[in-house]
Amino acid sequence: MMSKNRMILGLVALAVVLSATAAMAVTPAVNSTVLIPRVWNDCPFSVLTTANNYPSQIFFDDNKGDCGAWANLHVWRYSIDGATAAIFPNASCFRSAADLVISGVNDAEAGLQIRPWWSEADGRFNVRSTDGEIACFGGRLPFYSFSDVLGFNVRYVKGTPIHLEVIYQANGLSEASPATIQYLLTYNSLSYASPVLPFDEGNPLETYGTWGMLDGAQVGGYAQVFLGGLVNEAVRAEWTNIVFEDLCPPPPSPVEKTTWGQIKASYRN
Repeated sequence: MMSKNRMILGLVALAVVLSATAAMAVTPAVNSTVLIPRVWNDCPFSVLTTANNYPSQIFFDDNKGDCGAWANLHVWRYSIDGATAAIFPNASCFRSAADLVISGVNDAEAGLQIRPWWSEADGRFNVRSTDGEIACFGGRLPFYSFSDVLGFNVRYVKGTPIHLEVIYQANGLSEASPATIQYLLTYNSLSYASPVLPFDEGNPLETYGTWGMLDGAQVGGYAQVFLGGLVNEAVRAEWTNIVFEDLCPPPPSPVEKTTWGQIKASYRN
């Protein structure tokens, strides 16, 4: 008769394989994008023109009209069905990238986004046309500035293309092996990269996980259109060459029948 220890070890090994298979295949199978205009709608009478031609082009073109208000916020999200925003688990692994141009008479902030479960507006890789600042912040994202005078000191000029990229790796989602993110940009033919930055724990009392971007995240981009400045003048945020890549390893191969036979044979011994 097979010993109790050997039985336990065999069952544990099988459970590990099955749980690993379930845990690895978590990044949504992105195949499209959806637009969510007017998340903030401080100027509901502005003339908004949009396009969603993923992966070649997405844009928001907002002519604010005569509004003495703060901002309109428009966002786009990766999707698996072309109708709703994909929900990303904490254990996802992915690369998101695009070329961005902010143009027009008025100003905006725009960029890539990993929004947390609680906010449509936070979690930004942010490019600001007013002063050219390029920085990553908000939501669960570790802060990093490409415009810091002690760092790269890169400043964006409106009307020019800039390439933005984020790489998120879940790793072990633990204090010893937290999720990490790296921000990359290319501007004026020069490439820059942040260090690989770890996430902090978050709130362990919540039900969204820890040590990463947290469950319920969404990924895509945004345009925050400022409503000050000239009347009846538009600003446009346009993304082209949009890339989404699943970086999670493929699940392990299914357990072979011979493995089951070996387990049965051991049990009979």
